[in-house]
Amino acid sequence: MNIIVSVDKKWGIGNKGKLLVSIPKDMKLFREETIGKVIIMGHNTLLSLPGSQPLAGRENIVLSKDNNLKIKGATVLNSLDSCLEYLRENNINDEDVFVIGGESVYRNFLPYCNVAHVTYIDYEYAADRHFLNLDLDKEWNLVLETEEETYFDIPYTFRMYKRV
Repeated sequence: MNIIVSVDKKWGIGNKGKLLVSIPKDMKLFREETIGKVIIMGHNTLLSLPGSQPLAGRENIVLSKDNNLKIKGATVLNSLDSCLEYLRENNINDEDVFVIGGESVYRNFLPYCNVAHVTYIDYEYAADRHFLNLDLDKEWNLVLETEEETYFDIPYTFRMYKRV
């Protein structure tokens, strides 16, 4: 499985239910990487999407503890295990699965992921949600990093990490 995440220099990913910053090229890369794929997210991440709706052109899986939750255009599952079972039963290739957040979903699925697509923003924001700093984790290697780009005055790079 893949993880796709945008982090600041302290590996913050969000604050008060919102992304730290929206960079158009990052959003474009997210669309390109996930279109036609399966995306897994928590309910709060779904609520943070445009119109609080599932993303078109992808199979949306939403994790929620609410057993009665129904979301048009998404499969609602209640646990990591039920999600892994769903992927297995439907013969979904791990390479076609992208975990898109939030913090607890990333943390729970990280042991099952082998590739992390990280937009690294070289700026520190106020953040109340964080991702594991892959640079400090011996299980992950940085295998690709683009040249630094800027959006207004925000420097960022695209990185790919692979599990050792």
